[in-house]
Amino acid sequence: MDEELNVTYVTLGGHVEVHKYRYLYFIIIFTAYILIICSNSTIVYLIWIHQNLHEPMYIFIAALLINSILYSTNIYPKLLIDFLSEKQIISYEACLLQYFLFYALGGSEFLLLAAMSYDRYVSICKPLQYPTIMTKTTIEVLVALAWLFPACQLVASATMSANQKLCDFTLKVIFCNNSIYNLHCVSSRALSIYGVFILLNVALFPMLFILFTYAKIFILTYRSCKEVRKKAAETCLPHLLVLMNFTFLCSYDVIIVRLESDIPKIARLIITLQLVLYHPLFNPIIYGLKMKEISKHLKQLLYPWRVKP
Repeated sequence: MDEELNVTYVTLGGHVEVHKYRYLYFIIIFTAYILIICSNSTIVYLIWIHQNLHEPMYIFIAALLINSILYSTNIYPKLLIDFLSEKQIISYEACLLQYFLFYALGGSEFLLLAAMSYDRYVSICKPLQYPTIMTKTTIEVLVALAWLFPACQLVASATMSANQKLCDFTLKVIFCNNSIYNLHCVSSRALSIYGVFILLNVALFPMLFILFTYAKIFILTYRSCKEVRKKAAETCLPHLLVLMNFTFLCSYDVIIVRLESDIPKIARLIITLQLVLYHPLFNPIIYGLKMKEISKHLKQLLYPWRVKP
């Protein structure tokens, strides 16, 4: 298909046209994108150069932060171009690609968080078996599955959408998400059922697994000494905060948008901006401040004059 979609942007000013504040929007989005790239890359760099961070937990964190960079890069460059353009248009093929990457990388986030929860469970509940379970091969397989499993499933969904006949060419969103279903002339039952299947596999089941493993951890540590409880809280709390934040934002995108709720446009924009602005910045802040070893190396990088010889 070579049709182009006229993408209508909703702004905080209600129906204010994009060109009126285009340069202000461009500066805000560009600044946010630079901050996302720098903050996530800094934590990944620290994990890469410091030998004591070459542990499964930190490797999963690095993979999660790389995922955030890819997730943002899928959206921001096109968004920046749109703010400087008279018309915000995108080809249907490019829109499908953005849709595919958006949900594939979103699914990867849930699976990486699930891998982290499994790592914490083995570390705290089965410490003697930890070295034999969490081997280099195990870590590589878990990271590869986290990236490939959602992508393989989304390929079929994107292919099915590509074969649908279009009767509408306007999207009232700032990037291509599951709103593309509203462009189809006929709602596909098969596509809807398959979408639910993907949602269960890459979001709901991993989330239930995460909650189950952390429940087991907290039950075990509750019966242990104060030091064990403190260690469990320090390593598990950041993951749970990231999970709760991302789950809330994804619930909006998957449920509210798909069901075409009458939620006000400004409220939609605020939540959508949180998904693309706030969340990719939330991860490096949480892990940079809450993870003790990463925080220590970050302080040494930012304030080298404070480091004792």
